[in-house]
Amino acid sequence: MSATTLDGTTAASVAVVHVIRGEVDDSAPVDLGRFTAPALDLDRLVWPRTEPGPAFHVPVAEIVDLLVETGEALKADRAGLLAEALERMIPVSPLPAEVLERAYAVLWRSFQRPGLYAQIDHELGGADVLDGWREVRLPDDRIAATRAFPPRLVHIIAGNAPGVAAMSVVRGALTKGVNLLKLPSNDLFTATAILRTMAAVAPGHPVVRSFSAVYWRGGDEAVESVLFRPQFFDKLVAWGGEATIRSAVKYVGPGFELVSFDPKTSISMIGREAFASEESLARAADAGAADATFFNQQACVASRFQFVEGSWDDADRYAALLCERLGVAREFSSAGGPRVAGELREEIDVLRSMDPEYRVWGGYDGRGLVIRSPEPVDFHPDGKIVDVVPVGALYEAVAHAGVATQTVGVYPDARKAELRDALACAGVQRVVSLGKAGGMPPGLSHDGFYPLQRLMRWVNDE
Repeated sequence: MSATTLDGTTAASVAVVHVIRGEVDDSAPVDLGRFTAPALDLDRLVWPRTEPGPAFHVPVAEIVDLLVETGEALKADRAGLLAEALERMIPVSPLPAEVLERAYAVLWRSFQRPGLYAQIDHELGGADVLDGWREVRLPDDRIAATRAFPPRLVHIIAGNAPGVAAMSVVRGALTKGVNLLKLPSNDLFTATAILRTMAAVAPGHPVVRSFSAVYWRGGDEAVESVLFRPQFFDKLVAWGGEATIRSAVKYVGPGFELVSFDPKTSISMIGREAFASEESLARAADAGAADATFFNQQACVASRFQFVEGSWDDADRYAALLCERLGVAREFSSAGGPRVAGELREEIDVLRSMDPEYRVWGGYDGRGLVIRSPEPVDFHPDGKIVDVVPVGALYEAVAHAGVATQTVGVYPDARKAELRDALACAGVQRVVSLGKAGGMPPGLSHDGFYPLQRLMRWVNDE
């Protein structure tokens, strides 16, 4: 058996590990083309509702301790589980090896104690509502109680950044619920490496036994029509593109809810203050490049359209500097990237012939390309391509934001206050300082909601 890598060479088919209730599945593997994986036994992937999940009654403090220990174990990787996952990822991932290496090296950050408690405290108001019933006083002076009860979750995770797997494991553990993770075809290794590391830290721990992680082909009705039912799970936590979300929606019904991290795009807004000096312009261009190249523009937070307050000449000055900075290696981006696809090259070649209305900087070698256009281009910039659009005032750029716009980076910081209400009204979920789009601080909302709050089952005692 063999598989074709991104560079067209042939590599031996790799074995994908499945984890079932905290233990590695040693069932006989089946050939799935470019990899092998254990055959699915659907009965082993569900937990009976006739009994609580393994971690339903585990104190939050104990769960946090386990997650912190897991983070330390990921950092040290003494058993080599992350190294093994990384080795298997590199030949098949669209991300360069150096970006994957740096991303794996910081997976432990998601397991730090302050960030874990930030999620619990900011999203749920404290651990008491997880560990028991929180008393609340009603308007008529009656006393009621409420609890964030552990849920039963299926996670369809995205594979465009390894941190998504870490985030999903952390959130699943903090809920105390039972969790089935569907491995994405573009990251078959990260989630199981994390779960195996957790199992090595605390073999047989209730939180460890609360997790399974397996692969099936997305949209496979033979699997999903059986698993995606309210008798087994409360919620479907879905990341991914439009096809993934649409496929998930058809299973939603009474007792089975969708928690969706929808496909998003992001933009930047650069105020005229950037042109106050050569230094400020250089700072703005570097920050804009940092936002545009996060995971080589594969993440939702990566900026694709950047609106510059000023003349066409101002926008050209910014665009030229931006193009230079796109080719700089950063923590989560590489200096180079995949060559621009033929279809996009054809679109851009047409724009090159329309100078001066359109101008283009850079080539098709993956080091970055910038288009300056009078209006946003009608195609999707991808692979370190940015469209720069001049506007008379930053407020005009708000018209180009919508419900599919996740993050807006603004330069300078002082301009955020005048724009954030209008951006929120347009549908934007996140306004940040330019250059700070990458990563989301724990404890804040994600895609317009608090994930832990949405994942829980809220039950009242009245």
